[in-house]
Amino acid sequence: MTTGILLAMVPHGRRPHDMHFDIVPTVLMVLALALSSSGEARELCGEKGIWIQILGSGGPELNDERAPASYLVWIEGKSRLLVNTGPGSTVAFDLVGGRIEDLEAIVYTQLRAEHASDFPAFVEGSRFGERRRALPVFGPAGNEMMPSMKQFVDAMIGPHGAFRHLQDFLTYNSSGGFRISARDVPSTGRRVWARFATQNLRLASIPVHHGDIPAIAWRVNIGEQSITFSGDFSNQKNTLVELADETDALVVHHSIPESARGDAREHHARPSQIGRVARDADVRMLLVSHRMHQTLGRESLSIAAIETYYRGPILFANDLDCWGL
Repeated sequence: MTTGILLAMVPHGRRPHDMHFDIVPTVLMVLALALSSSGEARELCGEKGIWIQILGSGGPELNDERAPASYLVWIEGKSRLLVNTGPGSTVAFDLVGGRIEDLEAIVYTQLRAEHASDFPAFVEGSRFGERRRALPVFGPAGNEMMPSMKQFVDAMIGPHGAFRHLQDFLTYNSSGGFRISARDVPSTGRRVWARFATQNLRLASIPVHHGDIPAIAWRVNIGEQSITFSGDFSNQKNTLVELADETDALVVHHSIPESARGDAREHHARPSQIGRVARDADVRMLLVSHRMHQTLGRESLSIAAIETYYRGPILFANDLDCWGL
């Protein structure tokens, strides 16, 4: 199959309409291989405006033919914000033409392996780039279960870390030519944190409930437009609505079906809860990601539950998809 035919089968470079869209994951795997040799991966997103690229749309499962959930925000043709660095995100970042030099920040919704394990690979790979300014890295404060962002970075590349040969990246004299600046963001309470901005974007976050795992949602404001990333959440504290208020796109994690019971509800939101959040926040479009075997193939049931409350566009994410605001 030729690359041209593959491109015609995938909704790349699309702006959302009132539709529900899904794609067979196997097609995207073949697409990735074709694009890696053709050099056409960057065409998945437009050169103008704001775009959300799906570096990974799955969860921690090893047999779902998807990379775990990670995202890249493009602004006027530049890869400006990386959300999570799950397994395989370095490969996808390369395929779509991301540049470490262009990143304004890396942010994490939580620090479990499925969301963060490629971090040292990004650091190692950046040695061969041309970045010369500090790279801010933001993530949740920790608890007895999980490290904080600073502790995580130190455990990965600090003087006593697993990849201690990269420790100079924590200094201004790093072999990569830039310093990594890690910062903890509150993961408890109900207050919005909003203490970082550049000329291209402004960041805000709020704690969300994810069982005993520290977790936060992120909002990136670009001019008058915005994207909100829920991360994994159960919505027990109903904090996401405030952060996502009137956002243009809510990228929400959808791991469990409406029928889920027990511990699953402690950690994840059911489709009806997702719909309620989207309605109450008055979001313009809903992009459903972090898709797992419990929900794959059951999209019609998820849509029905979401549409009990929310009647806007619902899009189902797949690896390498790119959606414009």
